[in-house]
Amino acid sequence: MPTFPLPLNVTRNLPFIKSLPTTQPSTELSQRIEQANTQLQPDIRLECGEHDSVIVWLTRSDKRNALSFAMMDKLIHLAKQLTHWPDIRAVIIAGEGKSFSTGIDLADLNNPKNLSAVAWELAKPWQSKFQRVCLVWRDLPIPVISVLHGHCLGAGLQLALASDIRIATADCQFAIMEAKWGLVADMGLTQSGFGQLRPDVVKELAMTARLFDGNQALAYGVVSHLSDSPFEQAQQLVAELATRSPDAVVAAKRIINASYQQTAPTLYQEKLWQIKLLLGHNRKLAVKKAKDHTVQFLRRQFN
Repeated sequence: MPTFPLPLNVTRNLPFIKSLPTTQPSTELSQRIEQANTQLQPDIRLECGEHDSVIVWLTRSDKRNALSFAMMDKLIHLAKQLTHWPDIRAVIIAGEGKSFSTGIDLADLNNPKNLSAVAWELAKPWQSKFQRVCLVWRDLPIPVISVLHGHCLGAGLQLALASDIRIATADCQFAIMEAKWGLVADMGLTQSGFGQLRPDVVKELAMTARLFDGNQALAYGVVSHLSDSPFEQAQQLVAELATRSPDAVVAAKRIINASYQQTAPTLYQEKLWQIKLLLGHNRKLAVKKAKDHTVQFLRRQFN
């Protein structure tokens, strides 16, 4: 393909192209990571990886990395910081302990003290915290690779789906878990799953809340690769990406994501239906049924 010389200031006249300053950040990467960790601990730890990458460790291992509300705020803030670090080439997200993430922290979600905050997140016209904590990684201008093991459930799975590449162990357990609790997946699944999973696959998994393993996840398109050593394979991919222009890499990510871009009203549908379910009569029965299979649901309330 022929190339044509363009003025150096061409992007100033193209408002849809976001350019970063050509100057490097004023502090070394290791220093920025150290500063970030003072705000992220004890839920998250940031590390310097090889080939100018960073590793985001979920560190609530005693809770199998269930996402608390505070942890979500930290992940969103971290992703916003990383957006302005032009010297990093890739991000790896991984979980310490026995699981990548078992989903949202139900202690936070079911805490009456958080009811008003949850209601606001579902009612506000822009992305909720629950959607943003996942989709912010899809928006990051660098490749994001998730390393999955143990369990990747509910919110954990939606976080992984919002990354660009997912590498898992064959015995990792997956589920779109929300239906088990009488809820619907509302953390950006309509955006992160679109174009990656067939609609019938998403429907079946979201309706049944069925557990499935890594081999099934690969067949469904939920994961990109299976590996006995997923973290090492992620590092190999980072090394390969580092041989390419970082601008070409972000361009590839942007144009492919744009081909599967969903509208804001589509994301709002997630929140609207979640409000209905939370107010509906079958939600409480679903919670009871999780402990007692004899519980029977009432007839369908919504169309």
